[in-house]
Amino acid sequence: MTQGYLLGIGSNLSPQQNIGAIITLLLNHFSSLALSRVLHIPPVGMNSTHDFLNVVVFIETALNAFELKAICNDIETKLGRDRQDPASKIKDRPADLDILCPINSEEDFLLDANKVTDEYFLYPLLEEICHYLIQKPYSTRQEGVLIEVGSLTFGQSATTINRDASSSDKRIHQ
Repeated sequence: MTQGYLLGIGSNLSPQQNIGAIITLLLNHFSSLALSRVLHIPPVGMNSTHDFLNVVVFIETALNAFELKAICNDIETKLGRDRQDPASKIKDRPADLDILCPINSEEDFLLDANKVTDEYFLYPLLEEICHYLIQKPYSTRQEGVLIEVGSLTFGQSATTINRDASSSDKRIHQ
């Protein structure tokens, strides 16, 4: 395995549609994504009636964090997030992509979730994706949310999606 990053991804405006769009847009930049299941999570740290869908994604890439963040910001903007609004962190959002941590070795997948982020609602997703990537059993307590984008379906369990560069098709490998 080469280096990569764990991303925390969420949406609470048209979340099923937007999570699907985020994954599709990431596949335009990266040939393979490993995803945790998608969880339905109430908003934390903001006053909203719109619940989130959240997923943690591992992207294997040689990009630096600055280059990856530019891609993430571009996706957020394409899906309608106003990144210039100083209150955007506490407002409902169609897309939220955060770099959680770099991964430089398999040992990085063994970090405690609370050392990766203080966003405790992501802990089960972080644990799941890390167990999935090092092929260690993991028991889930909450059922994942099915996301469908054309013929692409994901969200109910950890999975890997590979883009077939020759046809732009996405293939799921569980």
